[in-house]
Amino acid sequence: MSEHRRKPPQPQGGGRAAARRGQSGSSSGRRAAPRGATGSPSDSYGSGSLGSGGEERQYGGRAEARRAAQKGTGGGSRRRAAEPARGGRRAAPAGGRAAAVSDRKRLVDYPRAGKYGWQRWVPSWRLVSGLCIGFLGSLVAVAGIGYAMVSVPSEKNAAALSQNNVYLWADGSRMVAAGSGTNRQNVTIERIPPAMRWAVISAENKSFYDDSGVDPMGIARALANMARGGDTQGGSTITQQFVKNTYLSQEQTLSRKFKEMFISIKVGNKLSKDQILQGYLNTSYYGRGAYGIQAAAQTYYGKDAERLSPSECAFLAALLKGPTYYDPAGNDGLDPSATKDANRKRSEERWGWILEQMHNDDKLTDEQYQKAIKEYPEPQGRKATKGMTGQIGYLVDTAKKYVLNHSNISEKQFDQGGYQIKTTFVKKNVEALTAAVKKVEKQHINPKRELDRHVQFGAASVKPKDGAIVALYGGAGYEKGHFNNNADTSGVPVGSTWKPFVLAAAMEHGTYRSDGPLSPLSKYNGNDHLKVRNNDGTYVLKKDNTPFFQENESDHPWGYITLRKAMEQSVNTPFVQLGMDVGMKNVRDVAEKSGILDASFATLDPSFALGTSTPSAIRMADAYATFAAAGKQAAPYSVTSVKYEGQDVAGFEKPRVTQAMPENVAKNVTDVLENVIQNGTGKNALSLGRTAAGKTGTTDENKSAWFVGYTQQLSTSVAMFREDPKSAKLLSMNGTAGVESIHGGDIPTLVWTEYMKAALKGKADLGFPEPEKIGTVQDALGAPTPKPTPSEQPSQTPSETPSATPSETPTSPSPTPSDTCGFFGCEEDGGQENGGQDNGGTDGGITAPPTGPTETNDDGGNNRGNGNGGIFGGPNG
Repeated sequence: MSEHRRKPPQPQGGGRAAARRGQSGSSSGRRAAPRGATGSPSDSYGSGSLGSGGEERQYGGRAEARRAAQKGTGGGSRRRAAEPARGGRRAAPAGGRAAAVSDRKRLVDYPRAGKYGWQRWVPSWRLVSGLCIGFLGSLVAVAGIGYAMVSVPSEKNAAALSQNNVYLWADGSRMVAAGSGTNRQNVTIERIPPAMRWAVISAENKSFYDDSGVDPMGIARALANMARGGDTQGGSTITQQFVKNTYLSQEQTLSRKFKEMFISIKVGNKLSKDQILQGYLNTSYYGRGAYGIQAAAQTYYGKDAERLSPSECAFLAALLKGPTYYDPAGNDGLDPSATKDANRKRSEERWGWILEQMHNDDKLTDEQYQKAIKEYPEPQGRKATKGMTGQIGYLVDTAKKYVLNHSNISEKQFDQGGYQIKTTFVKKNVEALTAAVKKVEKQHINPKRELDRHVQFGAASVKPKDGAIVALYGGAGYEKGHFNNNADTSGVPVGSTWKPFVLAAAMEHGTYRSDGPLSPLSKYNGNDHLKVRNNDGTYVLKKDNTPFFQENESDHPWGYITLRKAMEQSVNTPFVQLGMDVGMKNVRDVAEKSGILDASFATLDPSFALGTSTPSAIRMADAYATFAAAGKQAAPYSVTSVKYEGQDVAGFEKPRVTQAMPENVAKNVTDVLENVIQNGTGKNALSLGRTAAGKTGTTDENKSAWFVGYTQQLSTSVAMFREDPKSAKLLSMNGTAGVESIHGGDIPTLVWTEYMKAALKGKADLGFPEPEKIGTVQDALGAPTPKPTPSEQPSQTPSETPSATPSETPTSPSPTPSDTCGFFGCEEDGGQENGGQDNGGTDGGITAPPTGPTETNDDGGNNRGNGNGGIFGGPNG
């Protein structure tokens, strides 16, 4: 009796082996082969249950099926996956639940099923295309939502409405309202010459009349720039710029850029191209406070916009790239790179390029192009606007620069108006300083005399321990055509007013020969025509390898005199050698810590000790304020607060006060400078009638003269110079005021004294704190050894009467100078600035033999307006 078995169910996809097993299973009576025994891939896919005939138990369940599935997808080749399990273990049956789970399709097939190795991680084209379509669809959806949500603002922004900025005195009273509010007038497209329209289109947006109002690629570039930390300029069409000028703020943010894009599309659908172009030209900023083409035409050419020539139109179109850098009048107060020369070069290049583009675009005929390119359309100079007369223009100029250099406000944004600026300027002090200049100028300067023409003054007054600029004198006034702020400009070397920094460096650092600080009673050779030594004992050589001789103003034989006496009489040779002994770098560091800007320093050669550097009057007043404040330094500032729409703008806290030099060093410098007024070249300041300290300075060829002095309440500097109005080069003042030469102890000191009398009226005479003895006496090389007999040393405190004996060398007394009197009063002859020129400026440079003329060292700069040394840095900035 044969035993019959039920035929087991056929696995799916079993292949030939499964078929054979199915054919022989009922007839042979043999048991089915274990899974994997045949080596066929189909053997690993058995049924999920057994029959009742006592078959061998199947291995594995759900867990083993999962493990098998994981092994099959975990890497390796298909051939390896198909190999039978070692040891005769059966694979999970294919028809089970695990197989159904593993075969279920995923929504995103990644990593890719059915692929092995690196192929599993390569996305399929279906996946890539699906993601791209989804991303683009999302963008379209976002753009649609954004377009629907962003509407054209019903109110125009400050640029379109145009406002003034209001400046306040230190006490909060109103000084002046200035800005674009009175310098604006809209004109219709018919009154804008075609050449102006095409100049802008050819330069900025050639596809203006054909585009939709936005430039997607430009926006992408702008966003990329923003992501890198740059600005978004260069990515806008004329429509977008019109929208930004008219409806949006000037902030550079992602949200503002998207708003600009959506509003531009809507504006492009709502307004005609001519209306957009008209709006753009009427809201754009052209510099000098001019908003709109009509104001620009009047500001630069004194005519209506409709009368502009193609060449003038190209010039104005060039300004739209940035008037700070394309106005040939220069604006180095905001950026040291925006000098007159640099701006002129940029302006001419862009002007010529715009005309070329107009010609290439067939908007200018050959004849028109040749006529326009023939000559650069020279704009007229700056003009005073309403209220900007007298010193007000210079006060506003100084405050504006301070605001722009201490905030993120751009010049264009600031000139749109709406700001309230409270300054440090005290009206009474400003008026007193102006009156002092005018009084002395009237007494001694006659404009009808040739040598009295082009004389200028610059002055500033600063509060010690604070840095607040309470007054300044910038020049004759905007209404007189003088637009350079002489209080905050550079290029005028300061001469012997630099010597206190040399002495302070010696007191603080000592010399290469001393073990510590040097006493002001140390003696140095004060004779004329002196060889200067290097630290190794060799002599300083000129370029031709001949010895360098330092000259004094006179050939008076001072011999070895104390540094205190050399400062009193402003003798050059001791301070040049002292500077070499201390190290000019140390001198520079002391001056910089005192408040002098890096950009104004001259070359560190021997002449550096005599004032070849060119800081502004504001910076000199502030640096001397460091001496007045016993070494405490605060950077000069002119603005205490800025408000916009009633809200405070950040960044206008008082500058931090630091200790720039040891307290006793500053006190000892003050003690020496008191003696300059009591007994030396600054005696004209004695009429102030109170304790004061200061230093005079005159420069090579008498091209500038200074006096810088202070009390504990105020530090004030006064500069006087002559300047060629065409070349801006300094002219000699020999013969000015009807005298042989002008010195710092003359007219500048008289101006200083007149002002300080008025400014300090009713205030107590605080004097100065007594200094402690400082340093050790370390005479220069070659100084004679004192004899053992006692000799009288000069007093540390100023004497009431002028010094009778110039030389303080006990072994070789010098002749006693005679007194001479001029229209400035009686002064000692033989010292610097007493009957002769203080040669402490550029004349302290490389010199010829004593019988020949003094060679000029131009390191101090005989050309003003170089953008260095202003109150705010950079440049002038």
